[in-house]
This record gives sequence, C-alpha cells and structure tokens, in this order.
Amino acid sequence: MLTPRRRAHAPAATLAPEEITKLGDLAASAGIRRVHFLAWRDLADVEAGGSEIHAAMIAKLWAQAGIEVTMRTSWAQGAPNEAVRDGYRVVRRAGRYMVFPRAAAAEATGRHGACDAIVEIWNGVPFLTPAWTRRPRIVFLHHHHDKMWPLVLGPKLARLGAAVETRVAPPFYRGTPIVTLSNSSKFELVRHLGFDDDQVKVVPPGVDPRFVPGPKSATPLIVAVGRLMTSKRFELLIRFADRIKDHHPGLQLRIVGEGYEQDNLRSLIRNLDAEDWAHLVGSVSDDELTELYQQAWIVASSSISEGWGMSLTEAAACGTPAVATDIAGHRDSVADGVSGLLAASDEDFINNLDRLLSDASLRSELSEGALRHAARFTWAATARGALECLVEDARRPRRSKA
Repeated sequence: MLTPRRRAHAPAATLAPEEITKLGDLAASAGIRRVHFLAWRDLADVEAGGSEIHAAMIAKLWAQAGIEVTMRTSWAQGAPNEAVRDGYRVVRRAGRYMVFPRAAAAEATGRHGACDAIVEIWNGVPFLTPAWTRRPRIVFLHHHHDKMWPLVLGPKLARLGAAVETRVAPPFYRGTPIVTLSNSSKFELVRHLGFDDDQVKVVPPGVDPRFVPGPKSATPLIVAVGRLMTSKRFELLIRFADRIKDHHPGLQLRIVGEGYEQDNLRSLIRNLDAEDWAHLVGSVSDDELTELYQQAWIVASSSISEGWGMSLTEAAACGTPAVATDIAGHRDSVADGVSGLLAASDEDFINNLDRLLSDASLRSELSEGALRHAARFTWAATARGALECLVEDARRPRRSKA
C-alpha cells in the first residue's frame, strides 16, 4: 500500500483543458464511457489511506475527462450509502469482508448500472474479477503483502491470507493487466506472485502541486506520516529518535495520522519519558501537513511494507529529504543518496538519522535532489498511465463486453 496520512481525501490537483481532451479522446477511442471501481474502502472510511487516495485521485481525474465513474466499496462510518464526490459516484454497501462477494454479485447482475470496464483494487483480498466478468479490466495491486499478514491477523488467518495472495488468487489473473506503483514492487509481484513481467505495468503516483518548499524549523525536526498500524512500525521510529536525541538539542518528532496503534504509541512515549519531544499530532489539514513537510529536516518512514511512499515524495516536493527503510516501494519513492537515505537495518536507520541531522551540507544536497526527484511525478501522468493500461486491455480482440 501507499503511505497514508491524515483523514484522507483526494489531492487538489486538476487537469488542464488539453489534458482533459486527451484523456477523453483516449477513453472514447476504446469505447470506454463508464468505468466501475471495486475497492475495499473509500476516502470516507476512518482507516482510509494511501491506496484510497490513489484510487480517488484517478477516479476524480477520469471524471473530469468525461468518464462516468462509479466506485463500489464497503460501508464507511457515518457516511451515506451513496454519494457523489469530485464528479464520480460512490456506492458503499456491506461490511469489511462481505463487500467482496456482494460487490461481485452486484456487478455481475448489473445492479449499479451498465459499465464498459472495471478497475479492481486488490488490497490484500482480491475481488476475483476474472472469475465473473469478461469486461475490459485492470487491477491495481500496490505491493506484495507478505510480511503484513502476521502483523494484522492471527496466525491461522495470516496463513490463509498469505495462501490466497500467493497461491490461490494469482492463477485467476494470468490474462489481466496488473498496475503497480514502482519497479521494485513489480519485481516482487513477478517474483513472489508469479505474474509475467510484461503483464505488470508500472504507473507511479503523482505529487500534488500544493507541496512546495518553505522555511525550515530552527531546531531539528523529524516528521513521519501514516496510518497508526503495526506495519508502519512507528514504535521503532520513536525508539530510534530516542537513541539519538541527546546528540541533537531541541530535537522534535511529529507523527501525523490516526489508527488503532495510537494508545500503544502513547504508552511508549510515556514510558520513554518522551512527551516533551515526541508527539502524535493526529489528523491535520492540508495546509498544516504542507507546513510540517516544509519545516521538517527529515521525513521518515520505518514501514515494513509499501508499494510507494507517498509522504516521502510529498515531502520531497517541499525540499525535505527522507530516511526510510530499504524496501520495495521506498526504493522508487526515494532516490537513495539523491533525495534521501535508505536503511537496510535498524542500525543503518539510526545512523542515517543521526548523520543527516548532523550534516547541514548533506541535508542541503539531498534537499536539492529531493526537489528534482519529486518533479518527475504528476497526477495527470498517473491518470493517463492507468487509463492507457485499461484502453490497451479494451482493445484486445478476444475481449467480450458481456
């Protein structure tokens, strides 16, 4: 998955008039007027994060180009069953697990209206679209969930989840285009899930244009952003910062996000007597997030598994270098030695934090590299790249629209 942040919603980016025309013409050339997205959660969910932001941004930009988009997802706390957001329709029905069979049944019977193509978001558990439709389709699969299963499920369910992901589901998708976010994630999907190399297409996520450089904090500041869950390993980041804080007077750590690990993290902060420098700031506004990225000396991610690192490229656009774990996804969202530093071990991570906080010249060099790196990614390119994959599948002569 992408690294999520605050109570999620789609970035503010919009398409220029010429981009709207190009996207609309591309969809029309393959007879694509109506597209249905199948997703586990949507942005209204309290646990929504990077995956939901990614899907919502593409749906929003496709809708701007004149495509009728419906997103079918599970119930969200306090949200209506149906709504319109950013020009596309959202249908929220069924719970966390029943959304998979119920969404498939609704699509197979046309309950949500006619559609010309389907976008399936495989977020741990698949909707198995190849088993019940021959419509043109693509699958967003951000990363191999491998190490996440035992962190979020009990031993038996974790083994079942891993078996479904690696052995049961992949054979269904042999003829389906898989869209992932990074070359390093593609490598893992090919290696561990057995997909063909030319079946998996890489379409990186964009960076919203509101993220721009600004004044830095006068004292050392580390910022981390994400859903507070075990796979993000924020407890390690707190411990890492605690190891080096005596070397850096005035050091502050700000962790942005909400989630079920909040109470455990607060207890850790109390136990370390770190309440004066380590802070869980919860949800923040877009302007507040931008300001934190701008002020930070370092943006950090100690996550164990990602398809990308959205917070890392957003901070990079603000001129803030990263220290992150050396995992698939991070290897593309961070240009190691150019926009930040990747760590292969806990000690590497601690040393990288210490080194970057200590060396103003290195921070300046990586800040300039971060700006260049982030400039490569736009949401317009993401929306077009994903649509090109769907159009390519729609043009296959063997496909049936039934």
